[in-house]
Amino acid sequence: MQYKDYYKVLEVPRTATQDEIKRSYKKLARKFHPDVSKEKDAEQRFKEVGEAYAVLKDPKKRAAYDQLGSQWQEGQGFTPPPEWKTQFSFDGGDIFAQQGGDFSDFFEALFGGIGARQGGKTSGFYQRAMNEKGRNHHASIEISLEEAFHGTVKTITVQFPEIDSSGNYNNASRTLNVKIPKGIGDGQSIRLAGQGGAGTGNMPAGDLYLDIKYQPHPLFRVEQHNLYITVPITPWEAALGTTIEVPTLDKKLNLKIPPNVQTKQKLRLKGQGLPGKEPGDLYVVLEIVTPPATTEEARNLYRKMAAIMPMNPRAHLR
Repeated sequence: MQYKDYYKVLEVPRTATQDEIKRSYKKLARKFHPDVSKEKDAEQRFKEVGEAYAVLKDPKKRAAYDQLGSQWQEGQGFTPPPEWKTQFSFDGGDIFAQQGGDFSDFFEALFGGIGARQGGKTSGFYQRAMNEKGRNHHASIEISLEEAFHGTVKTITVQFPEIDSSGNYNNASRTLNVKIPKGIGDGQSIRLAGQGGAGTGNMPAGDLYLDIKYQPHPLFRVEQHNLYITVPITPWEAALGTTIEVPTLDKKLNLKIPPNVQTKQKLRLKGQGLPGKEPGDLYVVLEIVTPPATTEEARNLYRKMAAIMPMNPRAHLR
């Protein structure tokens, strides 16, 4: 029996990091996958790559393999020493053992009859080992408050890497028409099933998640499903009360201002926020705007008001 150099199989140096080993394994496994590779020895190479990774991906198994293999060179006859007793098992978490895979004689000599312990060898593993669901991808999309209020359809173009039959990454673009549901919130995501990365083998593609972000609005501020709008009023409207017209996202409403309101006082229009299972409310934040005294007549009027209605708004600061 010949010694197998798993590092050579994975095309990495013996000093390779675990991340380098993982990356090389993924690249080679895709390259020699029987479903995509046109090379004559693809299935055998695919098996060798999987076997090598099953050992080298685990630091403890790798250390044991390195220690035992230091006495042998590639091509030399190989027989494990009599005192060799493996302390490693390939349980349900291992890429081979969980499928009950085929192993080389070299592997069996080191780690025992794993295939038998797992219920026998099954060549079907090699058809499933790289049958992985495609990766999920995320993209962001900005919408206006009006689009969130009414719902809409947006056309977007997304780009993400795809892997070709040679294991190379290429940027692919895709144009999609996306339905934006009525009342969707800022920060929520829309799941587009099957629009993510391509799967390998017989597995489906991953999903695409669109993260919703509201565009800034010139009038409204959003808190969850509630809307806030600042509305200016005059001092006499604040003192005497009045009815004013207030915009919402789809119409205008008449709002009654009670007498003697103050700046920053909030009035609620129930159910006039963003739609949902429990529709949000629209809060009107009042802001009293003082007319400028640009004429002598206006200044005299302010003097008269000060004489008739004396007040000290800073009394609480004493």
